[in-house]
Amino acid sequence: MKARSREDLSSGRAAAAVGSAALAELAHDHAPIEAGAVAGVEPEARSQWQLFWRRFLRHRLAVVAGGTLILLYLAALFAHQIAPYTLNPNLGDPKVLLQARHGPSLHHWFGTDELGRDQFTRVLFAGRISLVVGLSVALVSTTFGTIVGGLAGYVGGLADNFLMRVTDLVLVVPALAILSIAGKASHGSVVTIVLILSVLFWMPIARVVRGVFLSLKEKEFVEAARASGASGFRIMLRHMLPNSIGPITVNATLVVGLAIIAESTLSFLGFGIQPPTVTWGNMLAQSEGSVGTPTAYLIYFPGLAILITVLAVNYLGDGLRDAFDPQSTR
Repeated sequence: MKARSREDLSSGRAAAAVGSAALAELAHDHAPIEAGAVAGVEPEARSQWQLFWRRFLRHRLAVVAGGTLILLYLAALFAHQIAPYTLNPNLGDPKVLLQARHGPSLHHWFGTDELGRDQFTRVLFAGRISLVVGLSVALVSTTFGTIVGGLAGYVGGLADNFLMRVTDLVLVVPALAILSIAGKASHGSVVTIVLILSVLFWMPIARVVRGVFLSLKEKEFVEAARASGASGFRIMLRHMLPNSIGPITVNATLVVGLAIIAESTLSFLGFGIQPPTVTWGNMLAQSEGSVGTPTAYLIYFPGLAILITVLAVNYLGDGLRDAFDPQSTR
């Protein structure tokens, strides 16, 4: 029995020694992993963006829409280099007048108007204004809406009630009437039209951002940042805003299309940007009398440009929404 006890004791000591060695080796192996855990945040972030792009690229309509928008903006940006004719030719030149009301051809892809001006050239330069208006309105309204919605959602209380009541008040204002009056008073200034449209498009974004911030401020990482002494501004900017990029981006893309439609509507009604500045909207207004006549093509091409742009923006917004949504199955 004593021999067996000694044998068991020696076996136990050996097992303990082996266990201690194994634990030491395991601790040694885990030390660099623990140290690299923080460094692993960046690869994880990169993998999230890779997942985003993978989801987005699966949405073929969104990819085509994004490419279409890029081409449209490039065409507008380089209109001087692409346009085959000048925007404002010498109307006293008999050669120009002889080209009046010619339908689409190899020399004039979109035809010419009653003054002999090339419609393809005019559509290119009109896109420069219409697309810039859409993008500018999206940037201004998204920035303002994000600030209002973020403050309402994070601060809460009286600030939330006040800001949301102001938002509700602006929402019930008849937009077309305000746009018409303000557009007429602005004498068709591009900057004024952008500001007016921005005032009317920030409310939906503010509501979306408020909802996101209300849900985020109860999350553990926000509570941890608050407990560590971070200021409210830093918490909103560094922790909450990055987690709201998805819905903000999706809504901003939709505003681009809505702003282009609104500007075109105002110009068509005579309250927006007026000639000699050319936009898709006032091109439609100038050619409304051509409907049902041999020169009906004058209204087709600016209308088609608006249609393609708005559809592309909407499909791009759908693709971005699916890509940002972690539950997306597309």
